[in-house]
Amino acid sequence: MNRLMSLAAGAVLGMASLAAQAETVKLAVTDLVGMEELQREFGQFVKVLEEKTGDDIEFYPVTNRTAAVEALRFKKVDFVMTGPAEYVVIKKRTNANIVVGFSRPDYFASVITLSDSPYSNVKSLAGQKVAFGSVGSTSKHLGPMQALADYQLSREDIDEIHTKITVGWESLKRGDVAAVGMNHLNFLKLRDKEAEKEDGLEAGAFRVIARGPDLPNDVLMSGEHVDSAVIDRMRTAFTENSQELIAAILAGDDNKKYTGMKFLTGIQDSDYDYVRSMYATAGYPEYADFIGD
Repeated sequence: MNRLMSLAAGAVLGMASLAAQAETVKLAVTDLVGMEELQREFGQFVKVLEEKTGDDIEFYPVTNRTAAVEALRFKKVDFVMTGPAEYVVIKKRTNANIVVGFSRPDYFASVITLSDSPYSNVKSLAGQKVAFGSVGSTSKHLGPMQALADYQLSREDIDEIHTKITVGWESLKRGDVAAVGMNHLNFLKLRDKEAEKEDGLEAGAFRVIARGPDLPNDVLMSGEHVDSAVIDRMRTAFTENSQELIAAILAGDDNKKYTGMKFLTGIQDSDYDYVRSMYATAGYPEYADFIGD
């Protein structure tokens, strides 16, 4: 009986210790606006993360990326989940740190033309209209722009147009633009949808004339004001409960982009130097402000 009492007492002390360590932390996601979207996409993920860390995690909605930076600067938010283009600006303006990376397979930028067009290589796009996605997007603007620059075609050499990816796709098919730059997975999905249409174009009707390297990872960042013990608990939760957290994050419809992902804890700031080159190519060499905000 004494042994049972001792074990029970130890369990109670352990629970009390965990409760004493628990804190309330606030989390923002830069590409989602409003509490409803946050709950829908990340509600299950946060629930599991709370269980594994012992901390209470509250969503902190932000209206845009700049708002997330200000929230970090003034310690209104503790953790921010964001993309690689946003990371380099947030890092420069707040000195926030990487907690964990969200590795996304096949996450790179492509530049696509029609196979029967005269635009068979990057140099042939000189003087032509090229469509990109939303201004400042890592994989739909900065990545494709840098892919062209890697082949010595600058933004001054083309007529740069920004629109929705689906609009750019239709413009490419009509011949209104010579090429369109986008996330490669977006290209594959659009190409597959074409093949499903009764009057759609075949997969062979499209040509990839440039692709960038795999892009750096999305990241979870912590403000420099966050206690190291809280960060350690967060990082440990990811390393020890990887599959459970991946399943939870995939519960959100928009988060299907993370299918096949892996959490990475050994990411270095230098891994994002290619993104800094993208900003310079796009005409923002200081990468101190978000393009498009």
